[in-house]
Amino acid sequence: MPGTKEIRTKIASVKSTQKITKAMQMVATSKMRRAQERMRLARPYAQKMRNVIGHLTQANPDYRHPFLASREPKAVGIIVISSDRGLAGGLNANIFKQALLLMREWQGKGAQVSLCLIGGKGLNFFRRLSLPILANVTGLGDRPHIKDLIGTVKVMLDAYRDGQIDRVFLVNSQFVNTMTQKPTAEQLLPIQALDTEGLQEHWDYIYEPEASAILDGLLMRYIESQVYRGAVENVASEMAARMVAMGAASDNAGNLISELQLIYNKARQAAITKELSEIVGGAAAV
Repeated sequence: MPGTKEIRTKIASVKSTQKITKAMQMVATSKMRRAQERMRLARPYAQKMRNVIGHLTQANPDYRHPFLASREPKAVGIIVISSDRGLAGGLNANIFKQALLLMREWQGKGAQVSLCLIGGKGLNFFRRLSLPILANVTGLGDRPHIKDLIGTVKVMLDAYRDGQIDRVFLVNSQFVNTMTQKPTAEQLLPIQALDTEGLQEHWDYIYEPEASAILDGLLMRYIESQVYRGAVENVASEMAARMVAMGAASDNAGNLISELQLIYNKARQAAITKELSEIVGGAAAV
């Protein structure tokens, strides 16, 4: 059995760790609430954009934008959103697993895969694979701004325009609730039809001044809004996962402290009993 001094040192070390995990849990809880608010503000706009763009896929315009045209998928681009920091449970591992499943699916179909990485953890993970990374951005912090994402997203959109890639997917963590964060993969390009019930077979919007300029700007904003929504959802998921992980770590530290305290009491009692036995034995010898 270890000595009492060694056990006291271990208890002090675990208590120090518990203070850190509790502080991190409280910080994550505070940041999660703010991230949830940003997520709630981003969702309606992104959903409305999805509906409008979904209608465009069923229209019959004179000008057909490249983002609406489907072609044979010989190359695929995947935008992966992860966190910059760890200590968030299995959040990033689940995102990477979802991305790897998507990669294997398309590689099995004979398509080449290229990556666009948002977040430091994703960059550290995927740079070890023999896959081309077209763009990456890190250090977005707890409040990602769309201006920090535009340059990275534009690289993928330009590659799609130039025919270097034929499909663009977004992989990120979707915030369901505090205890559940679901990794998701959705197709960004070519844009798929959504909410088409009740639409006429032959119709189109009226564009002023011209369809090409309006559609180009609108579809760019659409892709950017979807990536931004994915980024804020990922931040909310990260904070929730970190809060839960640090809460579990604090509880485990408390259990470990209780076990060490019991071992310390037993060791101290054994030492006292030994000293008393030695005193009694010495007195009897005299």
